[in-house]
Amino acid sequence: MPIVPGGLAFGLFCIRKSELTAGRVLYLKEAHTDTGTAATARPDDEKWMRRALELAGRARGQTSPNPMVGAVVVNNGRMVGEGYHHRAGESHAEVLALQMAGEAAREAELYVTLEPCVHYGRTPPCLDAVLRAGVRRVVVAMTDPDPRVQGRGLAGLRRAGIAVTEGVMEREARRLNAAYITYQTKLRPHVVWKAALTMDGKTATKAGLSRWITGEPARELVHQMRSEADAIMVGAGTVLADNPELTARLPGKNVADIRQPVRIIIDSHLRSPLSARCFSPELPGRTIIAAVEEAPPAKVAAFEERHISVWQGPADKSGRVDLALFLSHLAQLEITNILLEGGATLAGSMFDRQLIDECRLFFAPLFFGGGGAIPALAGLGVEQPAEAPRLVDPESRWVGRDLLISGLVAYQSFPAQPGGESNSADSPNCSRCQAPEGGD
Repeated sequence: MPIVPGGLAFGLFCIRKSELTAGRVLYLKEAHTDTGTAATARPDDEKWMRRALELAGRARGQTSPNPMVGAVVVNNGRMVGEGYHHRAGESHAEVLALQMAGEAAREAELYVTLEPCVHYGRTPPCLDAVLRAGVRRVVVAMTDPDPRVQGRGLAGLRRAGIAVTEGVMEREARRLNAAYITYQTKLRPHVVWKAALTMDGKTATKAGLSRWITGEPARELVHQMRSEADAIMVGAGTVLADNPELTARLPGKNVADIRQPVRIIIDSHLRSPLSARCFSPELPGRTIIAAVEEAPPAKVAAFEERHISVWQGPADKSGRVDLALFLSHLAQLEITNILLEGGATLAGSMFDRQLIDECRLFFAPLFFGGGGAIPALAGLGVEQPAEAPRLVDPESRWVGRDLLISGLVAYQSFPAQPGGESNSADSPNCSRCQAPEGGD
């Protein structure tokens, strides 16, 4: 079992879900049934659901704005069909699995990681296909949080006399589709904070240097994360300090052949230079800058002439971009998840507003020390340890020499009120706090 580093100045604590107050996080239900037809959980249910989850995970980074879904058809203890949703607009997992099973699906059991949909979207309802196939039992990991579904798929199965078991491996299913759940329930993208830190919680030395804190395996994994994200976000300070390209680069592949995240820059007053690498017209994908309504019109026009989208909205109380409002706008663009790679100021501002949903923190076996070294988080922070955001069911693994700790975030109090330059997402008074490791 890896040792979790301690002494982190930003006060991020790890707890188990049983320690949380009810209502703060989504609790996981035990496998249960609610049908007039007997449908108790069986010993091999987890075996087949694990396979369905494995299939679903193959489409990581490809299905947005849809969830990742896998399905397995089992008849007399033998797998006769399986499939997973590859990307939005293509056939859903249940349909593919049932097509593979053919006539063997009749009187079989269907294992699916998310309840069948009941609405017409890019494809017809999956419920209809399941009913036509003639399965006798459906085992579901979790209900669909989409308001158009939310249990209606399970209800339709029960009305047809099909036995339903739900909640099998629900925790794993929710973790797999955490971004989709946030997108549906909070109406904004799921924000994942990625950071590279020393054992004493620093992201750069007192001279502002950070290349490289982590080793090459960790940096390669970050580029894989980028390729799976809908968007990557930094603040203007990171652009000014590091001039990053903000692209996903994978070994043996051309940048143009890799799924690229949307590049998002939080730059309230458009301080970023047009010459920055992330604005190059040669880069694949698109770039969005978030600014306030008072941003210089000439600078807005200059960016737009280069086909860079500029979103402008009313300023928050600190005179900067209203982050919550901007995230709502991104959801309307069907951006369901964001990899936040900005520095301490942007990350701290997002934490203050309770807009970070997940953390992926790479700890390197280094100690920078010194009062002038750059910490992982700025912002307003908390006064009492009990108020600190916490990781729920954290997971850890070694990536080369570095330790990756990840988990969903639970908040213990109401969001802090913005105010003051130290809480600004792109404050010009804290340019050193903006730089992530190397910025690229």
